Amino acid sequence: MREGRKTRVLIAKVGCDIHERGALTLSRALRDAGMEVIYTGRYQTPEGVASAAVSEDVDVIALSDHTGSLPIIAGQVTDALKAQGAAQIPIAAGGLLTPDDVRALEGLGVSGNYGPGTPIETIVEHFKELARE
Repeated sequence: MREGRKTRVLIAKVGCDIHERGALTLSRALRDAGMEVIYTGRYQTPEGVASAAVSEDVDVIALSDHTGSLPIIAGQVTDALKAQGAAQIPIAAGGLLTPDDVRALEGLGVSGNYGPGTPIETIVEHFKELARE
């Protein structure tokens, strides 16, 4: 986070996942915690997410998915960030995750990896830490 400004978070959904309640709930919770939130909406591409993150100068990207594809999506977004010279932007993820998904995401450097029922305070604190790094 840059001094003198709010933490900026890009919440993104890549692909054909129609479920957005989690993303919308997280958007409101982060906003209520004093962060500035940009929500891409559904059906985004990895390249579009990376472009939005760069143009919005965000501190953190939050990927949400409920199709079981988060490791694939996170890998594609990571590659797109590298292609745009923005690999330093941290990525956190949440959605329906298996233990194998969590291991794969951690291997990509994606943190959080929250499943359903995670207390919102836990997520907010994690995002604050990511923005300070």
